[in-house]
Amino acid sequence: MSTETLVAGATLPPLEIPPISRTTLALFAGASGDHNPIHIDIDVAKSAGLDDVFAHGMLSMAYLARLLTDLVPQERIRSYKVRFAAITPVHGQPTCTARVESVDEVGGERLATLELQVSLADGTTTLLGTAVVVLD
Repeated sequence: MSTETLVAGATLPPLEIPPISRTTLALFAGASGDHNPIHIDIDVAKSAGLDDVFAHGMLSMAYLARLLTDLVPQERIRSYKVRFAAITPVHGQPTCTARVESVDEVGGERLATLELQVSLADGTTTLLGTAVVVLD
């Protein structure tokens, strides 16, 4: 999608993520340094009253950041904020979406404010957020 044509109300192409596997969780734990056993050990998850392990919230945030960097280079992201709304279970399939809330000229830069969301196939919203990016 061209940043030159983005206007308020436009939606970015969604980023569909394959189902979250146990391998993905283990690899993310190693890469992030977040080895909390609730994300990788089913016995720990069950002892906490859960059916199974679940994804790191920061993994979903990283996927959502990929949606942004597919649009603009990282250095053009001015702000990025999210609120975690629900867990992503193992085997959940996240889809990242963004809608352009506004496009404004500020200090010689064309800035887009984006509404962000990560949802699962069953309709559960796991993350909500906003980002401001420089379009050109």
